[in-house]
Amino acid sequence: MKSLGKLALMLAVCLLPSFNVWSETISNGSLAVSFDDTDGRLVSIRDVVSGFEFIDPSVVDAPFWRIRRADGTVVGGLATLSGIEKVSGLEAIIRWTLEPGIRVWADVRLDSVKPLSYWNVSLEGIADAEVYDLQYPLIKGIKRFESEDLAVPTWLGSVIHDPHSPVSEANPRQWYGWDSPGILSMQMIALYDRDSGDGLYLASNDTLSYSKRYEFMMDQDHTEYALTNSLPYHSGEDAYSPCHEAIVGSLNGDWLTAASMYREWALGQKWCKESRFHAGKTPKWVTGTGLWVWNRGASDNVLKEALHLKKKLGLPVSVLWHWWHGCSYDEGFPEYLPPREGADHFREAVARARKKKVNSIVYMNSYQWGTSTDSWTAENASAYCARPLGGESYAYAANVFTGRKIAAMCLGTEFWRQKYSSIAETAICDLGVSGIYMDQACSSIRCFNPEHGHTLGGGNYWKEGFARQASLIREKVGDRRKDVVLAGEGSGEDWIPSLDLFLTLEASRERYLGTGSVETIPLYQAVYHDHAITFGSYSSLVYPPYDDLWPDEYRPANRETPLPEEFNMQFRMEQARSFVFGMQLTLANYHSFLDDCRKEEIDFLAGLAKVRMRSLKYLMEGTFERVPKMDIPRSVIDVSKLSIYAGRTGSTVAKEKMDVPLLYAGMWKAKDGSMGLSLVNIGDEALPVEFTINAEDYGLPSSFKATLVTEKGRKRICRTADGRMDISMPLAGRSACVIEFR
Repeated sequence: MKSLGKLALMLAVCLLPSFNVWSETISNGSLAVSFDDTDGRLVSIRDVVSGFEFIDPSVVDAPFWRIRRADGTVVGGLATLSGIEKVSGLEAIIRWTLEPGIRVWADVRLDSVKPLSYWNVSLEGIADAEVYDLQYPLIKGIKRFESEDLAVPTWLGSVIHDPHSPVSEANPRQWYGWDSPGILSMQMIALYDRDSGDGLYLASNDTLSYSKRYEFMMDQDHTEYALTNSLPYHSGEDAYSPCHEAIVGSLNGDWLTAASMYREWALGQKWCKESRFHAGKTPKWVTGTGLWVWNRGASDNVLKEALHLKKKLGLPVSVLWHWWHGCSYDEGFPEYLPPREGADHFREAVARARKKKVNSIVYMNSYQWGTSTDSWTAENASAYCARPLGGESYAYAANVFTGRKIAAMCLGTEFWRQKYSSIAETAICDLGVSGIYMDQACSSIRCFNPEHGHTLGGGNYWKEGFARQASLIREKVGDRRKDVVLAGEGSGEDWIPSLDLFLTLEASRERYLGTGSVETIPLYQAVYHDHAITFGSYSSLVYPPYDDLWPDEYRPANRETPLPEEFNMQFRMEQARSFVFGMQLTLANYHSFLDDCRKEEIDFLAGLAKVRMRSLKYLMEGTFERVPKMDIPRSVIDVSKLSIYAGRTGSTVAKEKMDVPLLYAGMWKAKDGSMGLSLVNIGDEALPVEFTINAEDYGLPSSFKATLVTEKGRKRICRTADGRMDISMPLAGRSACVIEFR
């Protein structure tokens, strides 16, 4: 709701004469966009309802596009405005000519009602211009918000609080950038004031998965935003136009407001229509999983531990299995076969576990090949690897202990897709695993190898190649294993039709990135929770493991021994996030000895799993809603930063401090219209939980009841007939519940 002060300001602004000198403005009553009629610069984006102006025209010194070569230099000389044509009050076409004979056509169109604008662009005369990428729209002079947040769908999602804060005299500009498709799981970013709610909604509507990048440059007082489109390199084409529109709009709210705006569009796209989970194609053993165990090494260290935990919980347990393969991790790929325990022993262990309803998906990197392997040379793999511009491969030393390199294979080649799918077929049909975890799945790489048959650099061949690779696995397995599962690292809308599971690690981001100004949020869940299953966490109670095939001299003595108890709260925080974010719970590096030495933490996780399994209509199938307002106490806890799988010389843990809420909450709407509020108390003491539910806020009838769901069962706690319910109850320490409203 807008304040009376804002309404008064709006009326005052409307009664004043126009304060600008430019004349070309398009407006739909919600959003107004203005251009300087002398040079076509973008000089105003204004929320008409609130009167909020996002642009400072005094710092806008260039057109709202930039054409660049591979070395970053700008193509062409000065741009000369050819004209601005107002097609209607809702659309303007701006034309420029550049000295080399390049012509730029920009088309900006407003939605008929919503505060959104759609941006198209066309280039002509570029055949000889060495164009590498196009930044459009390039929006300069965005005013710095007083209490600024930058919400980004980095897989699960994150909010960068006060993104200008790194700017200083020593660091006058702060850069941010994310690839799509890739680390960005969706085509949407929100920049807003967390106090006032004024903000910009920045998106695109690409349904074909072409490579692009969202970029921000921030100085002391302003932000520059660019959507960078990767062009096919040396294509010989004289013209270019992106296959999608950029979207710029105003929002009044926060990241959840932006997610709601994006979801309205996303639900109509092919990835939702072809979602395996939404269509019921995901095997029931996956949807019925109560907890994932993410262990590594020999079957006794993986399957036996999972079977023990399954018996303790009384719930279905599934396994994500690393280091099952015959090669050293991060250097021997794709020489996964035979398993390091031998095919017969491995096959028998997997079969025994499956008979007891413990299914395993095994690690196989989706595109890496070790350059020191025999197969790299024997199979001429270098001819099929992804090639950077001016280079031979993207090879790098991922294994810090041996220094041996792995190189990215090109998913645009049939050679690699056949190679990978054949190995997966053997693992599934011969060795009996239940699926493949495809590491580095939700990412994309630009390849410039002219022998591969795809466009060079820019294009959509990477995602399309992955989709074909996943299809090949399922085609080769055929009817022999109808319950086969494909999981991938990360999350991304473009991969929803191909994968059953998405491993999103940001619930435990501090373990690998440390603390700071970034907060994990369920942004992806707010859009796609009912179309994609997410799981995965580095959350663990022990020091990292160490691959037996790595050098002995680096093997830490404390591998997979209990972490100090001071990090127990971090463990609870990570699991609480996963629970209230609607993820499938995951425990890394579980060992049965933890049942005794970390009993409270294992019991805490068991309680979460049991409550979740009683609430799947919300926590697996529901849609994310805004949590009711409540006062939540906070505490400063110890946080460990460490790698989940790589031991290190010297200290293996860096300790940091972090201010966290003691109560975590998530609100979910089921398909039948009922609401479920998930709550977790990570503290040792009971906390008071007090809030109000208004029926109209959640589409509930005026007469509804509240039921408390705990690990012990369900009981009714309240009923109302006047559309309002006040809840006041204690939540015990180290416990979880779901309050159901229906």
